[in-house]
Amino acid sequence: MPPRPNWLHVPAPGGGRTRFEELRKTIHSVDLHTVCEEAQCPNIGECWNGGTGTIMVLGDTCTRGCTFCAVNTASTPAPPDEDEPMNVARAVAQWGVDYVVVTSVDRDDLPDGGADHFRRTVQMMKTIKPELLVECLVSDFRGDLRAVEALATSGLDVYAHNVETVERLQPHVRDRRANYRQSLDVLEHAKVAKPGLITKSSIMLGFGETQEEVRQTMRQMRDSGIDILTLGQYLRPTERHLSVVEYVSPAQFDEYKEYGLSLGFDFIAAGPLVRSSYRAGELYLENKLSKMKKEQK
Repeated sequence: MPPRPNWLHVPAPGGGRTRFEELRKTIHSVDLHTVCEEAQCPNIGECWNGGTGTIMVLGDTCTRGCTFCAVNTASTPAPPDEDEPMNVARAVAQWGVDYVVVTSVDRDDLPDGGADHFRRTVQMMKTIKPELLVECLVSDFRGDLRAVEALATSGLDVYAHNVETVERLQPHVRDRRANYRQSLDVLEHAKVAKPGLITKSSIMLGFGETQEEVRQTMRQMRDSGIDILTLGQYLRPTERHLSVVEYVSPAQFDEYKEYGLSLGFDFIAAGPLVRSSYRAGELYLENKLSKMKKEQK
C-alpha cells in the first residue's frame, strides 16, 4: 500500500466558542448518534460549524458486508425502534442544525429495507421543524422501486444514494447484493416518483480505477439525472479491509470536478477528504442557486 501523502491532514475542529462546540454539547445531551463522530469524519468541524449534521437510524448493524466499510454486520440485526422517528425529530429540533442528513445501515431483513421508517422520520422532523432541510442518504432498498417512491414522496429535500465506485470494481468493493445498474436505477426512479427532486451520489477513488472509468461513471450518473456529486479518497479503516491502491492528488480531483461541471452536474465537491455528507447544506443551497440562475437566463 502506498504511503499516505501529507495532503491528507486537517486541523482540529475545536474552539470553545464555535458552533461545533455548541452542537457537540447538545448532541450528547439529546442521545443522538451521528456518523460524524462515530466514523471519526475528518470534516466534522467544517460541517458542524456550517450547521450540517448527519445522524444514523435503524441501528448500527448492517446486513451487508462491503469490503471497504467498518460497520458491524449480521444477517438478523435487532428490530427497529418504533419510537425512533419521533425521538429523532425531537432531538434534531433541539440540536439546532439547519440541515440534517439522515442515513442508516442496509436493512435487507426488513420487507421494505427500512423505507417506511425513513419516511416517518422525515415527516416527523418536518412537522416539528418545517424549515429544516432534510437529506436522506439511503441504501438501494434491493432495487424495490415502491420503497424508493415511499421515501421520494415523503417531503425530503434531497434523495441521496452512493454508487461508491466504478462499474468494473463493484463486485470487488461492494456486497454482492448491490450493483452498479441497480444504484443508478434507484436514483433515476426517485425523480420519476417526485419530479424536480434533487438527487445526489458519491464515489470513492483509490481502489485502482482508471481516469477514463471515473469519467465514464460521471457521464452515466449524469445520464441518470443526478444533480449533486461528491468524490473523495478511499481510506482503509482497518487492516482487514481493502487496501488503498492509489492516493489521488488534489490536482486530479480538481480535474474531475471541472469535467463533471462540464457534463451538467449542478454542484460537485471533490477532494481527498470529501465524504458523501460533506458540507451537505451548502451543496444543497448552491444547487438551488445554480438552478435559479439557469431559469432566469
